[in-house]
Amino acid sequence: MATMSHEPTTRVGRERPSSWTQLPSEIWGALAISVIWLAVLFDAVFGPDIVNTSAGGDSSSVPSAVVVSAFAFLSTWVVAKYAFARRRAD
Repeated sequence: MATMSHEPTTRVGRERPSSWTQLPSEIWGALAISVIWLAVLFDAVFGPDIVNTSAGGDSSSVPSAVVVSAFAFLSTWVVAKYAFARRRAD
């Protein structure tokens, strides 16, 4: 009695991961934080001021980078928490 062997099995639908996905999360976190603070820098240089004018005619202005930097601080905190977290081995 003769038997016929099957063809060798191949992985279907599984592509080789690109080099971008193999970078550690610390590099992506550092890149994200750098871009966040570059946005603050460009807003400080080129952004407008926030101007308040009261009914009596008094006016005050604050650079918009002050508000943007507050949000940049919060987003840096969140990105750093998840990008640089120590992961436990399961």
